[in-house]
Amino acid sequence: MKKLILLASAAMLAACTQAGELPGKDITIYTAEHILTVNDDMPDAEAIAINAEGGIVAVGAFKPLKSQLKGAAIDERFADKTIVPGLIDPHVHMVLGAMMYGLDFVPPWDMETPKGTVKGLPDKASLMAKIAEFEKAAPDGPLILYGYHNLVQGDLTRQDLDAITTTRPLYIWHYSGHDFYINSAAIEAAQITPALADKYHGVGLDENGELNGRIYEDAGLALFATVGPVLMAPSHIEKGWNGYEKIFARSGVTTVAEMGYGIFGRALEDNYTKAYYSDDDNYRLYQVPEHRAFVKEFGEEAIEQVKALSRDGARNPRVLHQVKLFTDAAFYSQTMKMAAPGYIGGQGKGTDGLWVTEPEDLPNVMKPYWDAGMDIHIHSNGDAAQDSTLSAFEKVKTEIPWAAESGQRLIIEHGGLFRPEQIAKAADLGVGLSVASHYVKYMGEDYEEAIGEKTEFITPLASAIRAGIRTTMHSDAPLAPPQPLKAASVHMTRETRQGGVSNPAERITPKQALRAITLDAAWSLGLEEEIGSIEAGKRASLTILESNPLTTEPEAWPDIKVWGVMLDGDIRPVQP
Repeated sequence: MKKLILLASAAMLAACTQAGELPGKDITIYTAEHILTVNDDMPDAEAIAINAEGGIVAVGAFKPLKSQLKGAAIDERFADKTIVPGLIDPHVHMVLGAMMYGLDFVPPWDMETPKGTVKGLPDKASLMAKIAEFEKAAPDGPLILYGYHNLVQGDLTRQDLDAITTTRPLYIWHYSGHDFYINSAAIEAAQITPALADKYHGVGLDENGELNGRIYEDAGLALFATVGPVLMAPSHIEKGWNGYEKIFARSGVTTVAEMGYGIFGRALEDNYTKAYYSDDDNYRLYQVPEHRAFVKEFGEEAIEQVKALSRDGARNPRVLHQVKLFTDAAFYSQTMKMAAPGYIGGQGKGTDGLWVTEPEDLPNVMKPYWDAGMDIHIHSNGDAAQDSTLSAFEKVKTEIPWAAESGQRLIIEHGGLFRPEQIAKAADLGVGLSVASHYVKYMGEDYEEAIGEKTEFITPLASAIRAGIRTTMHSDAPLAPPQPLKAASVHMTRETRQGGVSNPAERITPKQALRAITLDAAWSLGLEEEIGSIEAGKRASLTILESNPLTTEPEAWPDIKVWGVMLDGDIRPVQP
């Protein structure tokens, strides 16, 4: 190990020597107390050599590097710190997050926000009191609050909200982001009637056929004319976007992917991205186009448009040669698609959830993208959804046998529930898994009311890794804060918010956890040749920590302090 091998840079060294130049010219060697490479060939190192372009030239023991890279600068500022590959959150929603992070929160549990931790409201009484407090203090106009969850804070009706105000439109945005609960003034402002239920499934009606105040999934579009001007106002987006970036910086996040580019309209999203994102930020942003949004805009030319955007190397942020699809609906709002007996409690009681793409249609939606050589990310949460997703992919792969060897990949996003036989089938098909980091923490116990014993199938990461599935985790921010170290901790401990443990057999190891938030996260985005591990030939995308996660207890990972990051060799400390 100590010889180290500078083999990856041997050709470069030889060329420099022949040219009469110092091989270390324009190179800086950084030392650290620990360098965790996430490279099985050399898991630990003492130093990293980085060139002026921000590329990693060599990694290994300090003395051999210094000897062979004569003329290199030596930088020891990280001598007492730990360097790891840049932490990656491979599934966030930037514009949606900016909308939510610009709002006041009424969460069911303690929640990290740009303003700091907002204390949870654990029951209906405390929720209603907080809503009334915000309503009293708010200026005139519509009031939108985010974070409510029915399984913790109880059912919420139109009448409940009318008891707080009937003079201003009041919107309570469910934690899932897929549901709104509104009062009579909001119903009147949006001109919603029970007839909307003939067009959308997501219209809540009471036993008398009257609107109960719940508007969810695609029916939420009916509210856009009234909530849109508030949520999409440039000043509101700027406030939320800047808050988002503060969390990225505090959490050591170097790379994120917008997993739904185009949902709010490409032109609008592009304008906000251009206004609030740049290379000066402490992270790199990538975009994955959303199928329905691109079909709506481009029709039959949607795939060609995705391909053209992904070929534009000058574009910032880069659009990946990938697409985002949906099988079913939301985990938190009890609309993910469930196998029998469906939902046994909660607001979904007596139902089995919603399809976004019907099973008979899914192979036909998937196939053109697979034919075009694209990676596919597919939102697939419930156990019935996994059956549909895996069956559709099996059909597509069978019809196109060459694709298995092409390097293409299908990534199941969220993976709320996975039964053991589904894990086995996913492994056999070569499927990747990017799980929501927080289902176990927040719903590991609370969801027993809604799905009973199926809670044991919530995000079974240890089983997936044992089966050989490339596995990462994400925040789906803003549904959870983009904090990869905290996400990793959740899956090492399986601790619930109440202090219990959800299916301890699914705990993963620290090395597996670190790989999940670095190299396997990069793999899910098709970026593993560029970032995700510390190796010669990759970009210097690094996170600098004050302590070594592999010698820190799993439950303490969220408390590891982040010194800063390095992006393509550019050092950016966390700003106080």
